[in-house]
Order: sequence, then structure tokens, then C-alpha cells
Amino acid sequence: MTVIDWLLDGDPAIRWQVMNDLLDVSPLEVASERSRVEREGWGARLLELEDADGLWDGGACFPGSYSGSEPGQPWTATMHTLQTLQLFGLDPESESARRMIRLITQNGRWEHDGQPYFDGEVEPCINGRTIETGAYFGVDVDRIVDRILPERLDDGGWNCEVENGSVRSSFDTTINVLEGLAEFDRASGGSPAVRDALAAGEEYLLERDLFRRMSTGEVVDPSYLDFAFPYYWHYDVLRALDYFHRFGRQRDERLSGAVGLVRQKRQQDGRWLLDRTHPGRVYFDLEDVGASSRWNTLRAIRVLDWWDA
Repeated sequence: MTVIDWLLDGDPAIRWQVMNDLLDVSPLEVASERSRVEREGWGARLLELEDADGLWDGGACFPGSYSGSEPGQPWTATMHTLQTLQLFGLDPESESARRMIRLITQNGRWEHDGQPYFDGEVEPCINGRTIETGAYFGVDVDRIVDRILPERLDDGGWNCEVENGSVRSSFDTTINVLEGLAEFDRASGGSPAVRDALAAGEEYLLERDLFRRMSTGEVVDPSYLDFAFPYYWHYDVLRALDYFHRFGRQRDERLSGAVGLVRQKRQQDGRWLLDRTHPGRVYFDLEDVGASSRWNTLRAIRVLDWWDA
């Protein structure tokens, strides 16, 4: 079995992206396969777990039952589930997507201060992810965009710890904001202010080769070199490279070290492993840590195809 055949043997969420990104398949065939995300496999399983009010597990960022005592961060609440459904490629025009967005708009409230879900709250890492899923699913998120643009720090990125005195950007926060603004820019046409913010945030990552300290050149965090999926709010090199690919950015030689890391991680059978998952409550595991990962393989191949082209 070739690597492509192995990918096509996976869930519809994988198959339609392989057909769209790696194969010369007609748009009608891609759309037909993508429509199965709503009805089969991982996407259907998550949709079946939706609460009657349109939320998941009784909360926006945290489950309604969360007490703070369990290990890791629970990933079963609405924000993380919406992000996962977006990564699966749930069609925004599908009946399930329209229904859940309508109900979340009506009923979703942030734990921070009861803000309506698609108005966002105060942390840029949360607001960046809300911008992304909102823009993807066709929601007006202009208000959150207007809030997040002036929160950019002098070095070009963003950090959720500003309220605690931080004056330097965070890789984790910055990638969440970049993905949100880039999806907003693609969906709405954006604005010069949005594009300036995207350029500054991308430059923040590029100046650091996606994983190094500006001051010493050392690796910022060894976990950034591990490829995880789903990644939720966490940063890693493959997520960052896939960002540059997904949003059509130009090839920049400062990415070459990160691309080299992706090549090094390819196994002899042409696949990539799932290096880690982020600890916390989940509805079900998508893949096993240490085993061949269709998600990481798909994303790594399309990053290398983009780079090598």
C-alpha cells in the first residue's frame, strides 16, 4: 500500500483533503467526499455529542462540570470542538453547521464574564481561535478583530500574559491570532490593518526560524519540535508551516530549518508519527501516540509539496 493509498483508507476528514491537496481530483468528487464528514466518522461522532442548546459539554472554553482538579485541560467544550470540526473540514453550508452556529450564537456565553460567544472575551489566544472558526463558519466577527489588532506587541506578535506584565510575544498566542486573522482575511477580504498585522506576526515567527530564541538561537521549547494533533491552542513547527502553506504565503528561506525538521521526522515507510497529544479530557482519541499518523502525514506532505514546488 502506498502512502497515498493508506491516507485514502482513513476517515472522510482525511480523504477529502488528500483528494483536494495531493491528487488531481475534480472539485465535484472532492465536495462529495467532504460532505461525508457530516454523516460519517469522526465528524459525525462529534456532531452527535452536541448538547441540545448547540454547545458541547455545557461550556464555551471549559465544560460546565469542570472543577479545575483533573489533569491537563479538558478539550470537550465548544471552542475546541468547533476548531476540530473546522480542521475536519465540516462544510459551513451543511445543515449541521448552520444549526450549531445558530444555537451557539443564541446560547453560547464565555466563562470569563458571560460575553456572547462570537463577541469573544479578553484573551487573544481565545479570541484568535474564535475569529478563525467564526470566519470559517460565516459569522460576523468584526468586533473581535477590531479588539485584537491593537493588542499586537512591539515585537510583532501577541501574548495572553500581557495582563500579567508580559511585554514579549508568545509563539502559542501568535499562531492562534494569525490563523484567525488569516481566515478572516480570506473570508471577508480583510483590510490593510489586518494585512499589516498578519505581516508583522508572520515576521515575528520568521525572525525566529519558527522555533528559536532571537537572543541565543536556542530552541524556545522542545515541545515545539513535537508534532501533535489536534493541537488546540498549542504551537508546534508543523502547525506553523502548515499555516504558511494553507494561506498561500511565499517561500521564505528562514523556514528551511523547520522544513528540514519535517524531512528528518519522515519514517522509512514515508509516514510521520503522532509525537504527542496534549493532556486533558477528550471525547475519543483520533490516533495513537507513537504510531503512524494520517493527520501528521497529510500535513507534512502538503507542506513539503508546497516548499519543493
